Amino acid sequence: MASPSTLRSVQCLAGLAVVGALHSVAVAAEVTVATAANFAMPMKALAEDFEQTTGHKITVSVGATGQFYAQIRNGAPFDVLLAADEQTPERLISEGLADPASRFTYATGRLALWSKTPNLIDAEGSILRSAALTRLAIANPKLAPYGAAAIDVLERMGLQASIAPKLVEGANIAQAYQFVASGNAMAGFVAVSQVFQGGRLREGSVWVVPATLHRPIRQDAILLRPGKDKPAALALLGFLKSDPARAKIRAFGYEAP
Repeated sequence: MASPSTLRSVQCLAGLAVVGALHSVAVAAEVTVATAANFAMPMKALAEDFEQTTGHKITVSVGATGQFYAQIRNGAPFDVLLAADEQTPERLISEGLADPASRFTYATGRLALWSKTPNLIDAEGSILRSAALTRLAIANPKLAPYGAAAIDVLERMGLQASIAPKLVEGANIAQAYQFVASGNAMAGFVAVSQVFQGGRLREGSVWVVPATLHRPIRQDAILLRPGKDKPAALALLGFLKSDPARAKIRAFGYEAP
């Protein structure tokens, strides 16, 4: 039979375990994140790591940064915005809808010209000058920074006028990718993260556009007004700055500060 002191020790340990479990439940919280469409795949992987690491739950909505901006101004209850640009968080700060101290660049995106057809696109994107190009997909340049970057490239190459009749606009970069993936466009400007996996092109042919041909695609994160003082929202922003998160972001083809 166990001694009284042994029984007291066991009871004490059991009590601590219960308190620990209750504490874990108490601190676990939820965060709702509006995520730029180009960052959908990295965010899916990061969300799993975040939940396992912190115990918090995360709900991710994916779409065009411009559309999220309109929704946030109209009261959408997002806690955090992972934008595809730096201008949108800046506007939200100026309008009192976001915390200026929370803003940081979580990734710098890269633009790619991609086709499902092998060998169609060479290392200089020559297909853009070819009459053989029938339809070119881009994201809406008024709503999506990757679409604006695509227009930059066409302008600097002197091709905007000749390409304009061939353009097919998606609401966001995810839809532009789908136009090409489904065969509804011969090629399209997409995010590098959408077509590379583990540093290798998943299929087709690609030209990774030199960053000198378009404005930098710096993607900023910001804490929105509904997320103020929410532990899970603050934890997510801290998590995105961690070395493991940055390594995963780089693995998807982004530059991570």
